Amino acid sequence: MLENLHVFAAVVEHSSMNKAAAALNLSQPALSRKIAKLEEELGVELFRRIGKRLELTRVGQLTYDYTLELRQAHRRYLQKVEEFRKAGRTPLTIGASLTTLQTTLPDIIQALTASHPEFDIKAITGKTHEIVTLVREHKAEIGIVASAIDDPLLRCVPLFDDHLLLVLPRNQVVTDRGMMTIEDLDGFPMILFSRGTWYRILTDELFDKYHLQPDVKMEIDSFEAILRLLHTCRAGTLLPRSYMRPQLLENNELTVVTIRELEETKRTTSLIYSESFDFAPSIRMWINEVSARYTRGIGR
Repeated sequence: MLENLHVFAAVVEHSSMNKAAAALNLSQPALSRKIAKLEEELGVELFRRIGKRLELTRVGQLTYDYTLELRQAHRRYLQKVEEFRKAGRTPLTIGASLTTLQTTLPDIIQALTASHPEFDIKAITGKTHEIVTLVREHKAEIGIVASAIDDPLLRCVPLFDDHLLLVLPRNQVVTDRGMMTIEDLDGFPMILFSRGTWYRILTDELFDKYHLQPDVKMEIDSFEAILRLLHTCRAGTLLPRSYMRPQLLENNELTVVTIRELEETKRTTSLIYSESFDFAPSIRMWINEVSARYTRGIGR
């Protein structure tokens, strides 16, 4: 059909079967067959004859407008291919704090590779202050951190707010009342994330605020490992809301317990970058895309 649409557009633009046939290096009978084939496929007439003159039908005009859109899309495609051919792979180094490495970064990379397959992505992980330094020193083009960064040398784009959730093995009886309050975490068996990250700092601040001393069974720097050990240790954990997906809870036979005070443990996950960095145009475009995506509430 695409070839026949091209022939159809030539007839419209030359206002003559003979001229279009000559331009396309086709015989007029061959051109007429292609137009007839297109009309047969669409089930409509594209032209009406008025004497020796051809006139577009309403559907013919619609078809011609569609053909012009196809041409523009094809030109855009060829332009992108040419840009890719000239530039080749575009390196992009992303710095991610330990928490965002396990929560936000996988979704961002998945969306990034789908929209910009030419990017050659490298990820560097570390604590938040280490990621800030990497971006400030231009050792990473962008950073994803679970904090709002106030730095005169960096641009900080808030992506979404996050807070802690209490996660427990499903059907675990935790109190005689059948529900939990923040005070019930005192002495409660828990597996916590390793010290030094924003997530663990946030957790410790929560315990200090409410004078809680949970029974810490393990400290692990992997969310996945924590979830898999909850049943074995008959323990609970506090994890960021951004990490807990319904399928993840279902696969690990876990449940989330709502505690009001945990909703107050809010932190903002942000994208940071240096305005002075000489970004490739495609990277700059992607930064604008992801900023708009999360600003509209699509990202999370």
